Amino acid sequence: MKEQIKKQTKAKTEKKKLNMKKAIILYIALVLLAIYLIYIIYLLIKQPTNVFTVEKGKLYKEETDIGYIIRNEKVVKGNNYKNGMEQIISEGEKAAVNENIFRYYSTNEDSLKSKIADLDVKIQEAMAEEDESLFTSDMKLLENQIDDKLKNISQITDTSRLEEEKKEIDDLVTKKAKTAGESSPQGSYLRQLINERKGYENELNSGAEYVKAPMSGIVSYRVDGLEETLTPNNFSSLNKEYLESLNLSTGKIVATSDEEGKVIDNFSCYIAAITSSEEAKQAEVGDDVKVRLSNNAEIPAEITNIIKEDDGDIIIILEVKKQIEELINYRKITFDLIWWDASGLKVPNEAIVNENDLNYVVRNRAGYLSKILVKVKRQGDNYSIIDSYSTEELKELGFSDEEIANYKKISIYDEILIHPDLSKVQ
Repeated sequence: MKEQIKKQTKAKTEKKKLNMKKAIILYIALVLLAIYLIYIIYLLIKQPTNVFTVEKGKLYKEETDIGYIIRNEKVVKGNNYKNGMEQIISEGEKAAVNENIFRYYSTNEDSLKSKIADLDVKIQEAMAEEDESLFTSDMKLLENQIDDKLKNISQITDTSRLEEEKKEIDDLVTKKAKTAGESSPQGSYLRQLINERKGYENELNSGAEYVKAPMSGIVSYRVDGLEETLTPNNFSSLNKEYLESLNLSTGKIVATSDEEGKVIDNFSCYIAAITSSEEAKQAEVGDDVKVRLSNNAEIPAEITNIIKEDDGDIIIILEVKKQIEELINYRKITFDLIWWDASGLKVPNEAIVNENDLNYVVRNRAGYLSKILVKVKRQGDNYSIIDSYSTEELKELGFSDEEIANYKKISIYDEILIHPDLSKVQ
């Protein structure tokens, strides 16, 4: 019995020693792992990345500015503007010169329209009672056209197109009624109704005032009273004080007028921006830039005027010829002025070393370092767009045929060093 107890005690002791050894080994392993992780973190903090993989990218030199929209536009207004107006050409659509763009209602238009509507009902009833022998082939043709329109109208989802179809149906019905009236005997009830309708229609048309487009362009009913002031004809008299005195709200949509409209030149408009950037100070008339609007569209623009203020600010006038419809609703906007952009191989500026007026990067391939001559196309604050030199460019730089033959080019996905030391590269 005692022997058995001794054996059990000895086994427990050995098991305890074994567990302690395992715990010590595990503890040492965890300590070593922790030391390793601390070392890695230290290296990352000390030098987060010493290798960069070359990738394709794009660089911008841009600034965000406030812009005042200046257009070549003409306001049109008739005599009967107090009667209310009906748009013939909708907001944002184009009109030809002398085309009717809207009309003012007649003084008693509602009453006349009501009488015409009542007569239309009576005319339809009278036509149904007429002898079919009075119906000509023209009448049958009109009926077929009306039936076809009615079949197609149920499949139309576009609102503007639906309105057009309804108007065409009304015109066909009116034409059918007139044709039936002409076929009726003189003095018949139907003919009397048709003549009475014609009288009201003539009175309605003669009392309405139609307003025509003074030039071709985009029709708009957003009139703010600055159309005759902010024009391309007075750029030389623009100044910061005047623009700021307008007290316009940035991004506010100009309200729609129910008394007048205007036609806007659809080929170009202008944006006047107040800036004090270094790029603006170095800009010249005729420079090509880009404008990024609120819809993220990047459109080309040209600097047409530069007005220098006494306090060092500069007014840049930009002419744009695209996305003009996007600017109709506004007089003052926020936009991005892109002075330049460049696409190609994008690398950090810290990877580029200048030596004897030439730029180099150091490529790392499986531990083998190579000094690569590169052409810096554009340099931003943190990154540059680089490329390789062509044979002709290397010759112009004075490289020999042998040097040109051995010239190494940088490529996408190459690994290059950050802050390289050229003295350590063969």
